[in-house]
Amino acid sequence: MPENLHAAVLGPDDEATDVLERILSSRWSCRAFTSEAVPRHEIARILGLARRSPSWCNTQPWHVHITEGAETERFRDTLRTAIAAGPEGAPDIPFPTAYEGIYRERRRISGWQLYSSLGIEKGDRVASGQQMLRNFDLFDAPHVAIVTTERALGAYGAVDCGIFVSNFVLAAHSRGVATIPQAALATQAPLIRRHFGLPEGRQVLLGISFGYPDADHPANSYRTDRQELGELVTFAGGQ
Repeated sequence: MPENLHAAVLGPDDEATDVLERILSSRWSCRAFTSEAVPRHEIARILGLARRSPSWCNTQPWHVHITEGAETERFRDTLRTAIAAGPEGAPDIPFPTAYEGIYRERRRISGWQLYSSLGIEKGDRVASGQQMLRNFDLFDAPHVAIVTTERALGAYGAVDCGIFVSNFVLAAHSRGVATIPQAALATQAPLIRRHFGLPEGRQVLLGISFGYPDADHPANSYRTDRQELGELVTFAGGQ
């Protein structure tokens, strides 16, 4: 521990802020990957950065199972077979009960950006359903990271893992590696638990498919927007 704790806190650093802003602003959820594998040393570099994530009481509840090579294909085939037989639809952590108001609107806009990029017309439920199933193909990514949390740590363990996921995808982007966090994979939690031999005490939070992006694929051609500052904050008091 440094003798002077204040010395460990960064002061205003425009250069660092600009780098962070560029990473945050340019990252996107990739829905089409090339088959090129990410070298193990690059994956280790990404994990080395993400592991610095803060957590309640420094519990660090996250753990990841990362597939490579033939194991990715084996897992992908397992998912495809299960989905063809009928999804289990049993996430360890309950999904939202409803999307209402602005949350429904944001979800709708995001969905239509994707469908529009792919030429899927409104009302074409067959095509949109087929696109949804691409989640279980891992969008052809060469790797997936299955993120789990400790059941006994409850909601706050999941929150801590969310911070880890954010830092994982930002670290990956900084290394030229594209990602997409996928809650859809959590619907197959029982299958994932069996496939990876997870203890019952571990909850499947989500999967992160990752690799190098197919820059020419239309699914990677759009970007979602973000709320204005005034929409996300209420200041109490004044200066």
